[in-house]
Amino acid sequence: MRFIRQQIISALTNQVVVNSQTIGVYNRIPSDANYPLIRVYSVSLNESDQNQSSFITQGITRIEAIARYESDDGGDLDVNLMVDQILSIVRSRPQMFTQGNDFNIFTSVNNGVKYLIDDLKDRTYYRAIIEIQNKVEQLN
Repeated sequence: MRFIRQQIISALTNQVVVNSQTIGVYNRIPSDANYPLIRVYSVSLNESDQNQSSFITQGITRIEAIARYESDDGGDLDVNLMVDQILSIVRSRPQMFTQGNDFNIFTSVNNGVKYLIDDLKDRTYYRAIIEIQNKVEQLN
């Protein structure tokens, strides 16, 4: 899963722009991060087939677009814009998932996008969670 997560982070880095600001991409969000931002993390990994020369796993990776604003300021349109850009990059599977590292990624499916609003006391967080499922064959 690390390989897929690294490929997604690499593909998105310096490629998503909102209001002339290049959006940061993280696996773990640092305390000094600037918002809006993108977080990429693994959710699960299940082995579906194994033989002597290879094994096949199915993994789920989430890409989360997050915008943070003062209590009643906007932000949902910024998240929508980030999701549009992220999906256009992630959908270009041949360019994003280069073959290598003894892996063969033979399916990549968008399991959907979930939109959330966390309205806290001092800030409002607008989030979109994109869930990507990949089926990967590890060779050798």
